[in-house]
Amino acid sequence: MLNIAIIGCGKISDIHASVLQRIDSARLIAVCDKEPLMAQQMQERFRVEHYFSDVYELLNDTNPDVVHITTPPESHIELGKICLEAGHHVYIEKPFTVDLAQTVDLIELANNKGLKIIAGHNDQFTNAARELRQLVKKGYLGGKPVQMESYYCYDLGDEVYAKALLGDKKHWVRRLPGKLLHNIISHGIARITEFIETDEPKVIAHGYTSEVLKNIGETEIIDELRVIVADGEERSAYFTFSSQMSPSLHQFRIFGPKNGLLLDHDNQALIKLPGKRFKSYLDKFIPNFAFSWEYLRSTGRNLKQFLKRDFHMDGGMQFLIKSFYDSILGLSPLPISYREIILTTKIMDDIFNQLNTK
Repeated sequence: MLNIAIIGCGKISDIHASVLQRIDSARLIAVCDKEPLMAQQMQERFRVEHYFSDVYELLNDTNPDVVHITTPPESHIELGKICLEAGHHVYIEKPFTVDLAQTVDLIELANNKGLKIIAGHNDQFTNAARELRQLVKKGYLGGKPVQMESYYCYDLGDEVYAKALLGDKKHWVRRLPGKLLHNIISHGIARITEFIETDEPKVIAHGYTSEVLKNIGETEIIDELRVIVADGEERSAYFTFSSQMSPSLHQFRIFGPKNGLLLDHDNQALIKLPGKRFKSYLDKFIPNFAFSWEYLRSTGRNLKQFLKRDFHMDGGMQFLIKSFYDSILGLSPLPISYREIILTTKIMDDIFNQLNTK
């Protein structure tokens, strides 16, 4: 049984606490927030034994095995170092840090201390995402990936978070190098880095503020982003972030020499894209039936898991956290390699450097 603590008692911490209640090998023993009332309210909601407003008191009094850091990104480097120096494994919500240097520092410290650390890229561990990974490993693409397309959109019209950001010129998101983009795009970028082989990909970024934001007087926030990522001369990827396109997609497409795959995150569907073409009019009918069958298959899988009470909106986070704990217990390797965490941060750094220069 691993004893768990959470630092940061905002909205995302509630999801972590709910997930922990479904993991038999873990027990949430303490929560902490610099605002005591936030910590106390979370303690009461989830019936946690202890709450604190001071990180050092939390670590000294409860000695947790793992600490989840769910605070704004600017604090990740300091809190991560405090926890690692004190001998605790660390789970850090995305984005892992604000830049590459901080990411490398935390990973090196974890290695030096013989501890483990992970980034909260939970979208890579939904049922559909895991099925995609297995099909790629089994060779469904017909070889190494040739092209990838990642879409990660965000609706600024309905979200409480977005309204708070746009209405507050001192919001913490505005202090990040990539501002709104910095706090959102890591999920979409991480999907790409999983399949990139070079450690030095070429990144070309183009971003701008939409007319919708300009019309309300917003000039600092970039909410439209298009990126090309080139992995040498063998494969490439496109990344799209948009607050304006509709439907608001959360998709990943990967193509090989023979076949492709489409991961529809919103509908938790994985669609096989066969490369084979049919002759004459058959090409206008058979593929449509095949696509329909793929969506029905995904629907059936989702329904089966729902009826078994094993279909959760935060299922990807649950699988990632459980896999991270298993790696700490020596039962499995880390679910996300340090190389992927570093490469995700590096690509984001390249994007924001280009946008800020322009």
